[in-house]
Amino acid sequence: MSNAGEGTIGVGMVGHAFMGKVHTHAWRSVHHFFDVPLAPRLAVLGGRDLDRTKAAAAKLGWDAVETDWRALIARDDVQIVDICTPGDSHKDIAIAALAAGKHVLCEKPLANSVAEAEEMAAAAAAAAANGQRSMVAFNYRRVPALAVARQMIADGRLGKIRHVRSQYLQDWLSDPNTPMAWRLRKEQAGSGALGDIGAHIIDATQFLLGEHLTGVSALMETFVHKRPLDGDPKGKLDDVTVDDAALFIGRFASGALATYEATRFALGRKNSMRLEINGEHGSLAFDFESMNELSFYDGTGDEQSAGFRRILITEPTHPYVGAWWPPGHIIGYEHTFTHEVYDFLTDIHNGTDPVPGFADGLQVQRVLAAVESSATTGSGWVAVSS
Repeated sequence: MSNAGEGTIGVGMVGHAFMGKVHTHAWRSVHHFFDVPLAPRLAVLGGRDLDRTKAAAAKLGWDAVETDWRALIARDDVQIVDICTPGDSHKDIAIAALAAGKHVLCEKPLANSVAEAEEMAAAAAAAAANGQRSMVAFNYRRVPALAVARQMIADGRLGKIRHVRSQYLQDWLSDPNTPMAWRLRKEQAGSGALGDIGAHIIDATQFLLGEHLTGVSALMETFVHKRPLDGDPKGKLDDVTVDDAALFIGRFASGALATYEATRFALGRKNSMRLEINGEHGSLAFDFESMNELSFYDGTGDEQSAGFRRILITEPTHPYVGAWWPPGHIIGYEHTFTHEVYDFLTDIHNGTDPVPGFADGLQVQRVLAAVESSATTGSGWVAVSS
């Protein structure tokens, strides 16, 4: 694998919409705040439309453009391929990039089906033997407050975990006149709220507990079945083929019970991700709308003064935070992606397998499949395959 230049590593990114902008910011900023072995260079931006891709590259700061992702992968100045496309193209791009000797960062969910994810995980495992690293972009793992929560749970501060409660609430589809988008087509997105935001809370809770869900029972619903095509002067309607909301219960390997709610129809909730973990000795609560805070209830203390206490996660000893601002100066959503690429670059340099890797993405895909099976067949409890 050739180098993009001394002290740098070349990134080729496929896709330049919302996720592409966020990832670009991360690649561009990481070496200005973190000590990374190689500074990423924004080598090539990939997109289907030449004019739009050129405009995005000029705005975001990419050196060159390609309209064919295969040509992007083949370039000598690209050592990392970053996949920010809809799920229907993840498998082909990732497997081709790994076969070409590139490292791969892929947006979540890993694929649109378990079968596709299995192929990707197998390709990643084979490529790892040759030194290529791959990671799934579950960025909420890189929220410092959740990293602290994971450590507190691992240290036994909560004791045996009994209950997990998780919600991811948005409202951007509540208006039935909101036009069609690729996220509403199953052939492109794989699923709706379930895969888009439900995947995040599945991964986040498994990350916090350090264990997997073993079974689920679910309901899914599509509230608006047809939506107008964007820009169609005749107001033609198209079929929505994914879920608008998914609700399910689950059980972890340890026996802990869990509830999950993912919806894009919660009016007034813009990006509300909430987690609560209840154990025998204490509880932790997190709300992404206050992402620099963690609430902790210590059940071992004096009952008369007991209550949830607020922990401000801005100290330099907290994960990732020391690279940013003085204590009390909060960070935001975009920083989680910078933390993600910092970890990825470090793993590439050290020759270690990134977490979450494609095998982790496959496991989340199996949970998504079990949820969908339970909801669509009405079969009740469905075991998560291993």
